[in-house]
Amino acid sequence: MTISQLPLLLFFGFTLTALFTLISGCEKSISLEDRPVALASEQPQSQASPAAQEEDGLEVVTLGSGCFWCTEAVFRELKGVKSAVSGYSGGKIDNPTYKAVCSGTTGHAEVIQVTFDPQQISFTDLLKAFWETHDPTTLNRQGADVGTQYRSAIFYHNEQQKEAAIAYKKQLDESGQFKSPIVTEITEFDKFYPAEEYHQDYFKLNPENQYCQYVIRPKLEKFRSKFSDKLKKAESEEK
Repeated sequence: MTISQLPLLLFFGFTLTALFTLISGCEKSISLEDRPVALASEQPQSQASPAAQEEDGLEVVTLGSGCFWCTEAVFRELKGVKSAVSGYSGGKIDNPTYKAVCSGTTGHAEVIQVTFDPQQISFTDLLKAFWETHDPTTLNRQGADVGTQYRSAIFYHNEQQKEAAIAYKKQLDESGQFKSPIVTEITEFDKFYPAEEYHQDYFKLNPENQYCQYVIRPKLEKFRSKFSDKLKKAESEEK
């Protein structure tokens, strides 16, 4: 290699690095080392039982469809959704940290816990949004995000949700909407641990992040177009 070739090699190296960053998954667009360390007060804590929320006529369901940054950004815009909290469910240890979940050893999925008003949005509409905003046919994978923590999962909170999810899944499989069988896990809810504070409302608070710009934003724009009649007014009018 000659000295004159060195700038060209450096240029191609930089270009390949930038391209890899853009196409990698959301959890890989910022490495674990680059993320802020969670303070003691930010460590995930066991969420209060949703029964208290349901007394006010609200319902809760816990959904996993890959990176929770994406899922939260979508569901928070739906009319009738009171909150969408990023967190972890389906694992075998208490109070998992993000780093532990990313190791794939805790058994948790990245999820959002959705509190919604069934008088404003039906559980069927939530299932429709869930299944149409990710690929439920790829086992333990969404795009470049690979691992059991990215699995497609519905953690139902009552028998009605269970029956509705199973029936909808069967309907989708029989319709041929997806070329491959749906592998979504449908499991009874056990525990939910809110993720560290810096994960909450990530898209809104970090709009310039590369993953937010190149992955979440296009996905959100497509979602807004397809579900325009189901959006909160303020969100549907956002440019």
